[in-house]
Amino acid sequence: MEAAAASTEIWVLGWSVVLLIVHILVQALSLDLSGDLSIKYLLSPRDEGRISKGLVAGRLLRSLNNMLETYPAFIGLALALAVTGKTGELGAIGAITWILARVAYAVLYVAGVPILRTIVWFVSIIGLVLMVVRLMT
Repeated sequence: MEAAAASTEIWVLGWSVVLLIVHILVQALSLDLSGDLSIKYLLSPRDEGRISKGLVAGRLLRSLNNMLETYPAFIGLALALAVTGKTGELGAIGAITWILARVAYAVLYVAGVPILRTIVWFVSIIGLVLMVVRLMT
């Protein structure tokens, strides 16, 4: 059994946390840089629920929300593969596919690239499917 700490899936899981943190920080900074939300509002409990009207800020938020839709599945799959000792092969390929596609998706979304962005999203889903297949076989 391959040690979980040394598996590709666990390594990608660690990098996925880095990606998440970077995504959150860039999105949060975009709110301040867009200029339509004051620093006072950004430091408040945001009870009013204002949304930035900035184009890039909006895209960053939607891209982040999109990542958060599949991120729990990725975490669960990566951990399940490690715990069951089924790391490697399709699981590792799926994990790498998922994270590379998520990085590309974020860049394409912010750049406003419509069709390729959707194709890359689909590739990230294929990465998850590969992980499921490895787990279930």
